[in-house]
Amino acid sequence: MSSNPSLCVRSSNPPLGVIHRRNSFSWDLNTPVELAKLFLSYLPIHHSRYSAVLSLSQGINMSTQVSACSLAQIPKPKNRPVTNFHPNIWGDQFITYTPEDKVTRACKVEQIEDLKKEVKRKLTAATANHSLLLNFIDAVQRLGVAYHFEQEIEEALQHIYESFHDLNDIDGDLYNVALGFRLLRQQGYSISCGILKKFTDERGRFKEVLITNVRGLLGLYEAAHLRVHGEDILAEALTFTTTHLKAMVESLGYPLAEQVVHALNRPIRKGLERIEARWYISVYQDEAFHDKTLLELAKLDFNLVQSLHREELSNLARWWKELDFATKLPFARDRLVEGYFWILGVYFEPQYLRARRILTKVIAMTSILDDIYDAYGNPEELKLFTEAIERWDINSIDQLPEYMKLCYAALLDVYKEIEEEMEKEGNQYRVHYAKEVMKNQVRAYFAEAKWLHEEHVPTIEEYLRVALVSSGYCMLATTSLVGMGEIATKEAFDWVTSDPKIMSSSNFIARLMDDISSHKFEQKREHVASAIECYMKQYGVSEEQAYSEFRKQIENAWMDINQECLKPTAVPMPLLARVLNLTRAADVIYKEQDSYTHVGKVMKNNIAAFFINPII
Repeated sequence: MSSNPSLCVRSSNPPLGVIHRRNSFSWDLNTPVELAKLFLSYLPIHHSRYSAVLSLSQGINMSTQVSACSLAQIPKPKNRPVTNFHPNIWGDQFITYTPEDKVTRACKVEQIEDLKKEVKRKLTAATANHSLLLNFIDAVQRLGVAYHFEQEIEEALQHIYESFHDLNDIDGDLYNVALGFRLLRQQGYSISCGILKKFTDERGRFKEVLITNVRGLLGLYEAAHLRVHGEDILAEALTFTTTHLKAMVESLGYPLAEQVVHALNRPIRKGLERIEARWYISVYQDEAFHDKTLLELAKLDFNLVQSLHREELSNLARWWKELDFATKLPFARDRLVEGYFWILGVYFEPQYLRARRILTKVIAMTSILDDIYDAYGNPEELKLFTEAIERWDINSIDQLPEYMKLCYAALLDVYKEIEEEMEKEGNQYRVHYAKEVMKNQVRAYFAEAKWLHEEHVPTIEEYLRVALVSSGYCMLATTSLVGMGEIATKEAFDWVTSDPKIMSSSNFIARLMDDISSHKFEQKREHVASAIECYMKQYGVSEEQAYSEFRKQIENAWMDINQECLKPTAVPMPLLARVLNLTRAADVIYKEQDSYTHVGKVMKNNIAAFFINPII
């Protein structure tokens, strides 16, 4: 153990500012109990396995969680919690899908292949001019077609990184240096932020002359979102660029003003690729310097992939319609379309069709489970339901109330279908992982139900030990690997279920953004206290103070995610990308409100852009 690890000491003041500890150190703990005690002193965004600590801190094994959390002694409430979820707004419009005839689709595929060859040629031709190459790669990525050129982009950026660590060969303009920094960081290269020092004065502040360079400020703003802990110059860059971009935006003309407004609301690092591609195509085509071949490829590819997604959604909608949960379980949210949108954020590429189907069915079932525990079930019913899911045996169905039988049978059917697919490939072990994280999910729902019916407001530490599981992100991340193919090895499943830092950080972001956006609506009915209520009660702070502290820590968690995506990575980048994209999806869905539960204008527009309106 380090002789004096730099651990921040908890004081009587709200502790969130000390969650992240930057000095490296190791823990010499001989027993799980000691680990649990240390864990209890800090919010659980670090390396501890929160699921393990949940059981350890209660002195039980996870396998005995149900009996230990028994609700048998809790009085049955006179009334069930009152919910007010609006119904599905899409009706049956996505069930019917008429695909293009095979000849038309084949013609489009052939066009795309020809355009891809031309873009590859241009990528190769641009290698002699690094500024030109970086700008072309940026356009390829932002237009949503980078998945066609992964090898070419990797080779080009690797060459730039190995040859020019300080980017001195790139045009010294702020925009080009910031662009090179961002693209290399996005690719996992640990390029030094020291390359930006030449744009600062003797006091370490960015030079005032830069204020007139709008494109440079915008590039620096986007680059700053790739920062990791300890990079003060990037923290200063974010403050500097945000302040001046906001001040000047009204005086800018199109399309630059549009780009600034969009970036201030949704930086590239936190955007979902399909949403950002759809938007950027509309802006890029108005740029004087746009590449016609690349633009044509982006439009054709977006529309072709949109038709594939529309067909997938149609198949999923028919499955969902047959279950008829909207009629049989009217208390639950009917959000199949929004769930599929969520999963498209995780992976949109055509090769992940099977993975999307699996994960969409799982998220749809999880949403129903969430509402059973959170918005309808009484203690006795929830105890029976949790025990049945622990056993994972259709013979357990008879003891359940009728409404739970519907969900239980459908849940087991979904995983049985997955299991049959995996057996054909010899990958049955994947289903074991998927079932275990689902059981863990239900344990967390059950623990929260216990708090609700006991009218218990936990400490923020106690709350997060459970709520970081109930956020569902470990379950979704694990399940996202099931249908991905051979890159998802057993070691990958061991990694994702061991609560690596990128996973705990993603959980933390999803949970807190969800709580910030949804707690006021939830507290109008009988609902377990959120992180906001727990923190306010424990530390005697206002709602706004709680928001402020949580937002700071969300940004800290993003820096951890950025760090975990730098080479050498713990697992291949395609696996890390699933967790990164889940985090982005949380930011998109929860930034303004819980747009999964309350489907407003932004979600409606995103779904229309994804599934309804092709690019003309």
